[in-house]
Amino acid sequence: MNDFIKAEFGKTLENFQRMSADAALASQIEQAVALCVDALKAGRKILFAGNGGSAADAQHWAGELVSRFYYDRPGLPAIALTTDTSILTAIGNDYGYDYTFARQIEALGQEGDVFVAISTSGRSKNIMRALEACEAKGVRVIGFTGEHGGDMKDRCDICFRVPSNETPRVQEGHEFIGHLLCALIESEMFPR
Repeated sequence: MNDFIKAEFGKTLENFQRMSADAALASQIEQAVALCVDALKAGRKILFAGNGGSAADAQHWAGELVSRFYYDRPGLPAIALTTDTSILTAIGNDYGYDYTFARQIEALGQEGDVFVAISTSGRSKNIMRALEACEAKGVRVIGFTGEHGGDMKDRCDICFRVPSNETPRVQEGHEFIGHLLCALIESEMFPR
C-alpha cells in the first residue's frame, strides 16, 4: 500500500511539473479569463457541464463564482447544467442522455455566453452535442480534456488538455486550472 501511495504522489507531481513548464498553458489561462470576463461585463453568463467527477467540477466552479472564492464580492452569473434532476431526467427520457446539456444550452444559452465543457476523454457524446448547440447559439466554449483532446480539441475556442491519459491525473489538473480561472475571474471583475 505504501508503494502505491508513493507512486500516486509521484504521478501527480510529474503531471503538475509538466503543466507548470508549459508556457502555452499560462497563455491559455489568460485567454480563458479574458473570454469569461468579457462575457460577464457584457451581461452574459458562464455555463458549466460534465459527467461524473466532471459534473462535480461543474457544480463546484459555478458555486465558486456565484458565491465567492478568495473574498467577499457580488455574485457572478454562473450555472451548472448538471444539477436539476427534473430537467436532466425529462431530457434523458424525452430525447436521450446525449441531449442532456444541448437542450439546456438551447433553452438557457445566449450569444456571448461562455460554456465550460468538461470531458476527460474529450469524447463524451452529451458534451459533443452541447458543443453543436453552442455553435448554433453563438456561445463561446472553453474545453477541459486529457492529453489527446478527443473530438473536443478542435471544437473549442480554448481547450485545456491536461498532459495525462489517466483519468485521476486529468481530473486533478482540471481542478487546479478551474480554481485558477475562478480566482482570476474574481480578481478581474472585482479588484481589491
